[in-house]
Amino acid sequence: EVHLVESGGGRVQPGGSLRLSCAASGFAFSTTDMSWLRQPPGKGLEWVSTLDSSGKIPFYPDSVNGRFTISRDNTENMLYLQMNSLKPEDTGVYYCANLDLAQAIGVERRKEDFNNRGQGTQVTVSS
Repeated sequence: EVHLVESGGGRVQPGGSLRLSCAASGFAFSTTDMSWLRQPPGKGLEWVSTLDSSGKIPFYPDSVNGRFTISRDNTENMLYLQMNSLKPEDTGVYYCANLDLAQAIGVERRKEDFNNRGQGTQVTVSS
């Protein structure tokens, strides 16, 4: 059974930083592309980042490019998201997902949910 557990969220002031973690189990993590998505208050899921299975090829939307960094540890089945220069519009519940780039973008565009969604971790950026 796929199990994804996010942690590391919190409340920070604009310009602050947070590092999110995701513990994955129940599937072949080291050969699976992974993504982060977020759900702002009252809105649908937004794609935040995707990393290929090797950890060498990241993808970001313009909204977070240059501020967020996705990484992974395939020996520990962990996915991370370093978030710097946070803005109020980054507020939301953040989820990790065993989705590749096309799948993650598709979730956003089709306003869908995705399988194996965990509980997420809340990020609040506010002064």
